[in-house]
Amino acid sequence: MIKDFRDKSPQIAASAFVSRTALIIGDVELGEFAGVWPGAVIRGDFAHIKIGSQTIIEDNAVVHCGSDMDVGDNVIVGHCVVLHGRRIGTRCLIANNSTILDDAEIGEYCIIGAGCVVSPGMKIPDHSLVFGVPGRIAGKVKPHQIKRLERGNESYQAMFDSYREAGI
Repeated sequence: MIKDFRDKSPQIAASAFVSRTALIIGDVELGEFAGVWPGAVIRGDFAHIKIGSQTIIEDNAVVHCGSDMDVGDNVIVGHCVVLHGRRIGTRCLIANNSTILDDAEIGEYCIIGAGCVVSPGMKIPDHSLVFGVPGRIAGKVKPHQIKRLERGNESYQAMFDSYREAGI
């Protein structure tokens, strides 16, 4: 469902996929070939949220913020993630059940591990691996992980049409 809120309308690229059971409200911008999967909520009621091209917001993720948020291109936001930060850089993986809290900033080519909690205001440098509760930088993204991040969501692109055809 795509809904206007307080005179703000979501701006969704024609090539993007939004599941019928996702909810996008208000001041949200969704880039080319981005995907929002079943149960995901993107709530642009307090501030502007920009989701980059070819970024995937997987099932039951929540994207919401108190100040403007920019999620870069080719980001994979895993199942049940809570994004409440300020910035997610290009080609990141935010793994399942992780939480990015207020005003946190994630650099480019980062991996935030499953279940990780990134503290409010934390600034994660490019190419970082972050794990734990609270999240701690555990090292640098390795070459094989960079290759995975560079593939991005290419496996999802073919699914867009199948989901559209199925009315999901």
